[in-house]
Amino acid sequence: MRAVPVLRFANRVFTMIAYTSGMVACSFQLRRLLALLLLVGGLMWSPAAQAQSCSQAATQGSAPASWQTYCWLNFVNYNDATARTAAGQNLSFTLPDGSTLTFNARVTGTTTGTAYNAVAAPSWSGSAVGNSSFRDIPGRPVLYTASAGTRTIALSNITITPPAGASATVYSFVVADGESSNDGEALRISTNGGAWQLLDSVPPISGSNFPPISGIGTSNVNITGAPGTVGAYIVGSNSPTSVTVETQAGGLQGVMFAVRFATIRLQTTIVGSRFNSADQFQYQIASTTSGSAIISGTTTGSGNGPFSTPALNLSAGMPITLRETMAAGSVSALAQYSTTLTCVNTNGATRPGLPNNLATTNFNIGQLQFGEFLVCTFVNGGPPRLRLRKLLGSGGRQFGGDQFTIRIRDGETVVATRTTTGSGGTVNNGDTGLVQLSSGQPYTLDEIAAGDTILANYNASIACSNATSGSATSLPTSVGGTITLRPGDTVTCTITNTRRAAALLIVSKTSTVISDPVNGTVNPKAIPGAIVEYTINVRNAGGGTVDSSSIIILDEMPANAAFATGTPVTFANGTPSSQLNAFNAATMVRFSAAPEGAAPYTYTPVGAFDANVRGIRIAPTGTMAAATSATNQPNFTIRFRARVQ
Repeated sequence: MRAVPVLRFANRVFTMIAYTSGMVACSFQLRRLLALLLLVGGLMWSPAAQAQSCSQAATQGSAPASWQTYCWLNFVNYNDATARTAAGQNLSFTLPDGSTLTFNARVTGTTTGTAYNAVAAPSWSGSAVGNSSFRDIPGRPVLYTASAGTRTIALSNITITPPAGASATVYSFVVADGESSNDGEALRISTNGGAWQLLDSVPPISGSNFPPISGIGTSNVNITGAPGTVGAYIVGSNSPTSVTVETQAGGLQGVMFAVRFATIRLQTTIVGSRFNSADQFQYQIASTTSGSAIISGTTTGSGNGPFSTPALNLSAGMPITLRETMAAGSVSALAQYSTTLTCVNTNGATRPGLPNNLATTNFNIGQLQFGEFLVCTFVNGGPPRLRLRKLLGSGGRQFGGDQFTIRIRDGETVVATRTTTGSGGTVNNGDTGLVQLSSGQPYTLDEIAAGDTILANYNASIACSNATSGSATSLPTSVGGTITLRPGDTVTCTITNTRRAAALLIVSKTSTVISDPVNGTVNPKAIPGAIVEYTINVRNAGGGTVDSSSIIILDEMPANAAFATGTPVTFANGTPSSQLNAFNAATMVRFSAAPEGAAPYTYTPVGAFDANVRGIRIAPTGTMAAATSATNQPNFTIRFRARVQ
């Protein structure tokens, strides 16, 4: 025989004797008896009746990350006898945001004796909720069966009335297993609201077993018992007016109800110094519907913050507005400051549509999503400033006359620009100076070539720094990148161009109609039978020579053209000369009859015009010279003719 536990309640002594042998169900019934005795003790020491409310658990335990988003209903005023009447019991609860939850609770399925008792969590030592997780929920959140059997509790006319008065049309109503669904036990949960969502799976006190569950995504969820120590489920339905729970207890069974809420905290940060030491900011979370402030805060002293409101729990789907004004006694106007707003969800991914470095002092955030915890921050400071400079790297300019135009752009609008002067490695007029811009607005930092300069002759890089310590502004890392400034930012970016010692081939192709069967050579048209001459020009605009015999030109013939076999492919050096080897069409030109002019280039044209020629490969030999200035670029021209079919 085990040691005898003794329970003392209000000067009464109850003695329990547990035998190590006997009926298999002995230990199971003993745990239920223990729960009943604990219930008796709780009732004998219960305080006077108090207004019903809901509360969060005080301790997470091994609960999921969303554990703080549930406000568990305290059934301290539940009266089982009233609930079992035909009229049921009308219950009312005050929610964290000042809303009022009301519904009628009617119990059926038992003809004599108590159906449910309102008890503290955990309802017994094996319950997941209250033991492993969601610990220290205040009050009596569990409706606990008094005996084995099947009974139903129907909650009807569920209504949430926000402080503004109108009934909320969006809210999240929650049902949880308040005990443990073991063999022969079940919970059947129905709603006339949104389909049940599985919000959380609460781990058991030991192991990892869970009872089977079905019906998630529908209006009816069934949780059937499983042997051993099991976990519990928490399900939610959006905006129901009626929820019914049937408890099937082999020994005892419990159910819990909650309203799920969203949480938001608003804070203000000041970047740099105030324009006037008396300046302070008031920040508010207000009802969008009524315009009334729900919660507010005011900066103090000379510090930069962050200054924060307490966390605001919103149980009903109430649209809210975040706003900021100058506090009484301030000298400066709010417009003298640059202000942005950013919201981040600390309880998961931040959904699209929330402000992110948005320039505003008044933003309608709409309805929060149940389960999220937003931290929204107004950042105030002087208008941001941006400076763009130009430098040249080792070796200076590729060619003496090269110049550059640097730009700060707002979309396609240039808000600041400079075009350089100077020669060699000297850069004059390459600094926009600090330009005052708007916070929350993306700006593009880039450059374009001035005059005959070719940017491809340079490798360009950008480096940025922010003189405002602690700013979270992301700085661009490539030329043509964007920057979205925050209040108080003072950013300097420098574009540095370093010359490339490499060839830079620029290829162009033109066509000219030589003659046609109707007009001859006088204003000829590209009609069938017309002769067209194609001109391909290749020039080296780079400061490096081309690798020997590495130039290969592949040209696809138009679909309606026949190569003019009687007119050879010609090569002509430009000024300055390409310095390639003497051209030999017999060895340097090859033809393809393959579709799209692809390899192999082994076809030999026949006749005066050959429509089978689909591609031409031209491969001059030798080393092409480098450019010596922006206008002195070695080049050559290839010409051939075709007839329009």
